[in-house]
Amino acid sequence: MTIATFRYIGRGLYSLAEAHRLTGVPMKRLRRWTLGYERSTTIGRRHHPPVIESQLTGDIGIPALDFADLLEVRFLNAFREYGVSMRAIRKASQAARELLGERRPFSSKRFSTDGHVIIARLVYDSRDPILLDLVHRQYEFDEIVSQHLRGEVDFDGGEHPTRWWPLEGSRRVVIDPLRALGEPIVDPSGVPTRVLAQAFQVEGDARLVAELYGVDETSVLDSVRFELSAAAA
Repeated sequence: MTIATFRYIGRGLYSLAEAHRLTGVPMKRLRRWTLGYERSTTIGRRHHPPVIESQLTGDIGIPALDFADLLEVRFLNAFREYGVSMRAIRKASQAARELLGERRPFSSKRFSTDGHVIIARLVYDSRDPILLDLVHRQYEFDEIVSQHLRGEVDFDGGEHPTRWWPLEGSRRVVIDPLRALGEPIVDPSGVPTRVLAQAFQVEGDARLVAELYGVDETSVLDSVRFELSAAAA
């Protein structure tokens, strides 16, 4: 870690492999979105710039995301999985940055509450038929977002996300960039979910693991559930 990277303490630090594990976004897609790529065309090679321009990558010398980047790729992936074109995603992302004045607009609090209205203002320029269709069917828009963006996000007094509770229906597992460098932990103890899940695998007894690490049994079981779902990503 260089001196320059100390400014990212408290913002989370995720390799692309860890981002894939936590979000389920395919690794190939993460690489293309964070590094850009080239493609052969009839007139030669064409360069496609990154969709997510991570400031971390330049500072530490390897591809990496911070916490806001992590939440942003979740959203972009939800629409890519539904079939929205990359051209439309790029245009919507750029327009949203300009409209909201945010580097990561889709992870902002305003988008979490007014997403459908904001997308409606952005899509007509792209003319993407799938995205246009979604704008006219708000119920389906909300369903797609809720299916792909699992868990809950807490925000600060402004617009920015502070914590992500990725396990649906649980407030035990949390990803907080201010704690454990953003590694998934159980709240309030701060024990990493990976540690509890591995201990359970060895001991086979949630109550014993809870006693060993000073947490409740539900925290152990939720850690196991979370790690299994992440491993399946």
